[in-house]
Amino acid sequence: MSSAKDKIHELVSYTDVKINGDQPWDIQVKDEKFYNRVLSGGALGLGESYMDGLWECEDMHIMFEKVLRAGLEEKVQPLTMLIPFAKAWIVNRQSKSKAFDIGEHHYDIGNDMYERMLDKRMTYTCGYWKNATTLDEAQEAKLDLICRKIGLKAGDHVLDIGCGWGSFAGFAAEKYNAKVTGITVSKEQIALAQEKYKGFDVEFRYQDYRDVNEKFDHIVSVGMFEHVGPKNYKTYMEMVNRCLKDDGLFLLHTIGTNHTKTATDAWLDKYIFPGGILPTLAQVANASEHYLYQRDFENFGGDYARTLLAWQENFDASFPDLTGYDQRFYRMWRFFLLSAAGGFLANRNALWQFVFSKKEYSSDYYSVR
Repeated sequence: MSSAKDKIHELVSYTDVKINGDQPWDIQVKDEKFYNRVLSGGALGLGESYMDGLWECEDMHIMFEKVLRAGLEEKVQPLTMLIPFAKAWIVNRQSKSKAFDIGEHHYDIGNDMYERMLDKRMTYTCGYWKNATTLDEAQEAKLDLICRKIGLKAGDHVLDIGCGWGSFAGFAAEKYNAKVTGITVSKEQIALAQEKYKGFDVEFRYQDYRDVNEKFDHIVSVGMFEHVGPKNYKTYMEMVNRCLKDDGLFLLHTIGTNHTKTATDAWLDKYIFPGGILPTLAQVANASEHYLYQRDFENFGGDYARTLLAWQENFDASFPDLTGYDQRFYRMWRFFLLSAAGGFLANRNALWQFVFSKKEYSSDYYSVR
């Protein structure tokens, strides 16, 4: 019977990744326990063993790109990987009663860290790098692209579902003289957003999307749909239809995937986004078909790898000045950012922007790029 070490060496032989090789994307094993942890734990074991310092990798994003392109994660399927899928099958992990859990777990861990990692507006979603050379430029371009896609005008009232630290709201109010109501499940985000954008025509609420009932000229959702969950997609689209004026537009900006799943991998579910799940194109189409009419679609997923690497560079540079975070947290966050970048490089994940109208919308729509 082959050992765990033999099995892992056999698996990586299908890729250009080597164990203890001299390429920057090779895995450097520091403790032999690494092999059993990965073979028995899959994605959870791989991530936790890195957090525990059992292995290193200089260009981890390239390693993940190569591993994912080879489909190695499908060859290691321990029972622990099934736990989040079983939970998602049995219960609605994104129900209204659980809606605020992700805020406490992920978005409330410290504004100081996010301020140093993100751009000046604290935009925690994919930048638009077509004509940009810096993170600030890429995020400004993305925010402006959203405004142009919905035809934003002075005086328009926009609902921002999952407003984060207020980057879109602040940009739309400052650059387009719009009024914005933002909702989020993070108390820390609201506190900072209110401070950053006081004096502008913006409002930030600690509110679940299911509780919104007003009418808006336009609605945007930028990087929040990943927390909605398949059991709630139709409820989400019904809410958009209910709150959008007949002549308004809805822009949905979300990470997506081609692989239908009911839950994310066990490591990401435990440490980063509990209950998070990426939609497929079919799921978005099925959820929206009775409520909204699709006007436009764009995929610029390649820009997310570049965004994630910019965040990682900022995080690395600022971590020594942060307080309240230990080395295990640093390794957890590094693993998260670089493994996510690898997923986009391998085309496992995409970044989609949809523009929807209500069926009552009578004007022509021309794509904006």
